[in-house]
Amino acid sequence: MGQRTSGEKKVKKWQLWTPGILILFAAGLNMAGRVWKGFSDFYVDNIFPLWVETYGRITGIFPFSVGEWMLYLAAVLVFILLAAGIILIVCLALRRRVPSVTPPPVIPSAGLSAFKKLYGGYAFFLYWVLGIVSVIMMLNCFLLYQVSPITERYEIGGSPDKIYGTEEIAALRDYVVEQANALAPSFERDEKGYIIYKEDIREKARQEMRRLGGTFENLQGYYPRPKGLCLSGFYSQQSIMGYYFPFSMEANYNRQMYITNMPVSMCHELSHLKGFILEDEANFLGFLACVDSRDELFRYSAYLSVIGYLDRDFIRAIGEDGEIYAAHPQIDEQVAKDKKFLTKESWEQVERKAVLKTETVKRVADAFLDTNLTLNGVSDGTVSYSRVVRLLLRYYDGKLY
Repeated sequence: MGQRTSGEKKVKKWQLWTPGILILFAAGLNMAGRVWKGFSDFYVDNIFPLWVETYGRITGIFPFSVGEWMLYLAAVLVFILLAAGIILIVCLALRRRVPSVTPPPVIPSAGLSAFKKLYGGYAFFLYWVLGIVSVIMMLNCFLLYQVSPITERYEIGGSPDKIYGTEEIAALRDYVVEQANALAPSFERDEKGYIIYKEDIREKARQEMRRLGGTFENLQGYYPRPKGLCLSGFYSQQSIMGYYFPFSMEANYNRQMYITNMPVSMCHELSHLKGFILEDEANFLGFLACVDSRDELFRYSAYLSVIGYLDRDFIRAIGEDGEIYAAHPQIDEQVAKDKKFLTKESWEQVERKAVLKTETVKRVADAFLDTNLTLNGVSDGTVSYSRVVRLLLRYYDGKLY
């Protein structure tokens, strides 16, 4: 057997340590973002935009969601790792129990050795993938959670110290209800009452976000076209309207959800591509992008996206007093019908094709999302989605009250 050269040994050592160094580098970035307040702000203003301007343009060329299929590929790769690991353990256990005399061994030594070597190489490959993914996720997602709130970076309106009460919540809620009620009869509908829309929602969403970039500097620049999720039924089971894939810099939307959700959901996901990772801020920016649009569907989508949050907070503010609630504008029956996630027909299709029960998928998805938000410093987890009401109260301060 020939001896390895010192150069070959160095290459082996370099290959072994680099993925670990990448993981430590990602952890260091996260620590820097948490300790140094200005670090994440500098990053999101000056470096983060490069990713969507470069490989975001490349993935944008493909008509399908690259990130979605990367996610499924990752699941397959991990499954292979686990399955092959179990097989290897079983083979090694059988090998130890087979006597060294006749009959011949059940597991040939040469085959088992080759399998161990192949498995080791595959595991090492995934180790490299883990290192690279750790850095990408940190740069394109987790580090963004350390950015200063939008209220500190931009003039939203109102006073940071002002406390809004029942009067302001009622005024904002009533305004949104009235606007939604006025828009509801404006649309062409089919025989089932579903809205018919013939414009290109995806392109219009990009246009509205670019327009909003005139107010929020970080929203300027290139936007890829939002892409429909291939397995939208699975995401429907999780009540997911859209998804931002950090490792492909894509904004994705649920193709099966009702059309009133699409404009604001697309704008919401596109805001993530510009560094606004917090859900309440993305909800707020999605609302602003749509509410000032000339397109009636976009405005309707904006009002419907927040009407539930506002109505719920208003009911809490008045102590669930039915008489007080009845004295305010009521949500029109058509508005209530249009504020649906999926149509009845779409839900039936989802349930018919579902591999797992919706209750199970939803429970697991909620737990995962809540844990992810909490670990990234969003202490109230998924409840943070409704914090958009606070931003809206400040935005409309001086306009409605």
